[in-house]
Order: sequence, then C-alpha cells, then structure tokens
Amino acid sequence: MSAISYQIHGSDLQYVEVLLPPDTAVIGEQGAMMYMDDHLQVDTVLGDGSSSSFGVIGRLFKAVKRTFTGESLFSGRYKNPTNQMQRVAFAAPTVGKIIAVDLAELGGELICQKGAFLAGEQGTEVNLAWQKRLRVGFFGGEGFIMQRITGKGVVFINATGALTEMILAPAQALRVDSGCLVGLSPSVTYDINYAGKVKTAIFGGEGLFYASLTGPGKVWIQSLPMRRLSAELMGSALVGRRNGLGGKLYLIFIVVVVLISIFAETPH
Repeated sequence: MSAISYQIHGSDLQYVEVLLPPDTAVIGEQGAMMYMDDHLQVDTVLGDGSSSSFGVIGRLFKAVKRTFTGESLFSGRYKNPTNQMQRVAFAAPTVGKIIAVDLAELGGELICQKGAFLAGEQGTEVNLAWQKRLRVGFFGGEGFIMQRITGKGVVFINATGALTEMILAPAQALRVDSGCLVGLSPSVTYDINYAGKVKTAIFGGEGLFYASLTGPGKVWIQSLPMRRLSAELMGSALVGRRNGLGGKLYLIFIVVVVLISIFAETPH
C-alpha cells in the first residue's frame, strides 16, 4: 500500500497535491513543483536519486540515460523530516491530464511515452525502454526509446488532451493512432501495422501506420498528441496571416508556442 496520499485538481490544466507522512519523500521532475509547505526538505538529486553499485559514476550514467527518455538530468527530492503531514504540489507542463498509477498493481513496471513522468514516490526509477522491433522504432511515433518506470509506489504521469484508461482482455486487440499512446503495462504487446490501403493512408488523414496493442493488460491513451496540436496551431497561424487576421505579431506568438511544445517533447 502506498505511503502517500494525493488529490488531482483542475480539469484541463491540472496539478497534483501530494500529502507526505513523516519520514517519507517524493521525487519530482525538474521545474514541476508548484507549491510546498515550508518545512519540507528539498534536495536536487542526480537522475531519479536511485543508488548504483558503481557509485557516483554509475548514478551519472543512469542520469544521462534518463535524459534520452525526455526527462531532466536532475530531479527534486521533497522529504518530510517533521512529525506532521506536509504538502507538495506538481503541475503538468502541458494542457492535458495527470493520472496516478500504482506500480505495485502492474508488477512494478510501466512503459510510457517520452516525457510522461511527472513525479513519484521515492524509489521510483525512470529508465530507457528500447523498442526491439525495427518497425515499431521507425514508425511507432515514439522512436526507439520510451520510458520504463519501475518501483512499488504511486507515480504520476501526464499527457495532452483527454486521457483514458482501457483494460484489454487476453488476446484482445486495439488499434490506436501511434501518437495517442501514452502508456501500457508490460504484459501488453505493442506492434506497428500498415494501414492496409494506400487511398486510406493518403487521404484518410490517419497516416500509413497505426499502433496495434494486444492484451492482457492496461493501456492509457491521450486524445491530443503534442505534434497534432503543434500542426493545428501552425496551420491556423498561416491561415490567419493569409487572411490578414493576426498579422506578424500573431504569427510570431504561434511560432513561439509551437517551438515550446516541440522542445517539451525532446530530451532536455
């Protein structure tokens, strides 16, 4: 059972408030902290703060690998040294949802898209998850690297748009736009398949490939991938400029928003 308690606030711009009992700690992604009680002890740790049998060099190597999953080289550790409950809150970096996942219910492991990790109980580790199938790496939308989050406590992941959890029965298959896949339990098989018809792929607006998920297990799906949002904003900016509705200032604003969103999806 998790030592912490929490409450997720907001609808589209969410944050999570975590209540820490005495002598407990939580790890937060760099820059995600929104507010905290004055008595919390805050430390900046290398990577996710997990130990390594190779000492400082091992921790540094793990931290560098972590950056390839879309997370920062350093994290914040928030520990409650008092004998009373203390609060700390973390805000999502995008317009979307935050969900809590109990890793113990998934066998201690969760596979996520890059940059999904927001915070988690101390002991949570964020590692590389390599795509073993070449076609998944090339055409899966997430590249060859995803996040493997391990531990026994609660972790908080974030995604853009609406977020839904689906439970797949054994051998049950689900087709998903590859950019909409946020996370899956390790028991789910993830593959990439061809759309089937050239006409559908070219004129249907859904692309040449889709993600095929086969149960048993849980999957989490987002309604608005950041790349799709960026494309819509850029398209609106170009139309507005042609129609004289926004002018140069409007276009500059949209370009800045798109660049920020693209940077948010790349490793820090």
